[in-house]
Formats: sequence, structure tokens, C-alpha cells
Amino acid sequence: MMPVRVFVTGMLLAMLGAGCGSGSPAGGAPSVIKVPPVPAEGGKAVSTLPGRMLPLTDAEKHVILDKGTEAPFTGKYWNTFERGVYACRQCGALLYFSKDKFESHCGWPSFDDEIPGAVRRQPDADGRRTEILCANCGGHLGHVFTGEKQTEKDTRHCVNSASIVFTPESEWPLQKAYFAGGCFWGVEHYFRQEKGVLSVTSGFMGGHTQKPTYKEVCTDKTGHAETVEVVFDPAKASYEALARLFFEIHDPTEVNRQGPDEGTQYRSAVFYVNEAQKQTAEKLIALLRAKGLKVAAEVTSAGTFWPAEEYHQAYFTKHPERNACHARVPRFDRP
Repeated sequence: MMPVRVFVTGMLLAMLGAGCGSGSPAGGAPSVIKVPPVPAEGGKAVSTLPGRMLPLTDAEKHVILDKGTEAPFTGKYWNTFERGVYACRQCGALLYFSKDKFESHCGWPSFDDEIPGAVRRQPDADGRRTEILCANCGGHLGHVFTGEKQTEKDTRHCVNSASIVFTPESEWPLQKAYFAGGCFWGVEHYFRQEKGVLSVTSGFMGGHTQKPTYKEVCTDKTGHAETVEVVFDPAKASYEALARLFFEIHDPTEVNRQGPDEGTQYRSAVFYVNEAQKQTAEKLIALLRAKGLKVAAEVTSAGTFWPAEEYHQAYFTKHPERNACHARVPRFDRP
């Protein structure tokens, strides 16, 4: 049996070398549990779970403060895929959405994207890997790897379960909004810059086919509109502010088109998720009509949202040489 034990031990050591384990020494890490939030990337304030986080356990301190590593296949979240959001265990800052979690078979939770500005990267003490930390409090999360080709984004955040805490979608403090205003590249571009917006995804809504592709939607036969899903923190951004932005970054008077783009997939629409959103959209449309605008935007209940292919996501971030296809035109009286 000795050769078997040696073989298994070798496998675990190899996985730690390619996984979340840190080469940095223990000790010397700050001992605080809660720190004041700092501005995230782009000057946005960090969104956090409501309430104060509970004190860290010794095992959590070992990982988060001393940059230790939990054993593979032992953490609470390595093989869970419930819909929701993952936050920093130390400070509560929101870090990852479950939609970006994937099965990597490495034994630790794996994500191929983070909430913008939530995760900081720095060279690991071992001189080989890139460490990832909570951008809000500096707590150790794990390591990030690229070039493995496991997902379209070709990125793997290898995170310790001890560093994060999960909140199911039914309980999270976030809200969603859905807007269709022509080419989703430009609509997404503007919403990504808004304070309180945590993620924007380009996709399709309002049609009659399942899992439509961009090519299928472009035939103008699926009934879908190019739509963006906006996930936002209502403590930092109101739905009305986002809806006002939407009506100013596209022409809501055009029917089944936006500029040179023609077809029902380019129609103007607000897909509401509750009665409050519906009333807000209708109120803003009434304000615009009172100004003489013949608003053609439809207001309808949200259905299934189908994300578009990866190459459509954050398009202008990936292609800064391209000119944005939308421009903001003030249409509402300023407070």
C-alpha cells in the first residue's frame, strides 16, 4: 500500500502547486475583520452584503489573512452551482456571480469572471503565479490562471471556499433590469459605466425560440430583441435613474430600428420584472410624450433572457478602436 499512499500524496501536492495554494509565508497579515470600503475600479463604490460579517474562524483566518490554502475537494463551495452571488467572507464585498462559476475539476471553486473592480491581482510570493485578493479589504482569495482553454473567457479564478460566502438569488440585495435599445454593444457600453451597476450582459429577450443564436436573431424571424441584462445595487443606483439613461442613449421614437440597423430585433423596449419597474417606465414615457416625443418603446413583462455569445460581451472594451454606436442625448429635465 505504500506506493499508493505516495502516489496520492504526490497528486495532491501537484494540484496544490497548480491550484490555489500560496507560496507566501504565514504571518505578517493584518488582523482586522472589517475595514472601511474603498473606491473600486473606475471610481465605483463597492457593493457589499447588508449587515456586519461574523468574526472569522481560525481556519478562515489561515486562508484569508495568512494566505493559506484549504485542501482540494474539501471546501463548502467547490461543487455547488446554485444561482446567486458570492461575497468576500471578511468584508462582505460582492465578488462573483454564480453564472460565471464553472466545473474545472480542480477541487476549488472556479470562476471565469469577476464583478468589475471587485478582485485585485498581484504577483504571488512564489514568483510564478498571480494572487487574487478582495479589492475592498485585501483578503486572500486564491489565484487566477489563463491559457487553460476551459471556458470561452480562458480565465480561471481558483478561489478558496473559506474566502467567500454565498447568498442565493432569492435573498441577494441586488436587482435586475432589462432594456432593448438597438445594437446591444452600445447599450451595454453606457450601462457598464454607471455607478451601482455590477454587471451588464448582452443577450436576447421577447422572442418565441429557445436559446437563440445571434445569427438566428439577425434573420428577424425569432421575435427576439437585442437586450441587455443590468444587475445593479439599489442602494447605489435607482431603477428610475437607469431607465432615464436608457431613454437618453437611444432614440425611443424609432420603430423596429435604431439608426442604420433595421429589424424587429432592434426595437425599443423595456422588459419589467415587477409592477414598480412597469410604473416607472410608463411614467418616463409619459414625460417624454408631454415634451412632444412620439415614443414607440414597448413596455412588457420580462421573459427568459438568453445571453449572447461571448464575443458580444463587453464588445467596446475588447475593441476600443471601434466607435460607439450610441450617443447620449439629454431628454429629461435635470433635478
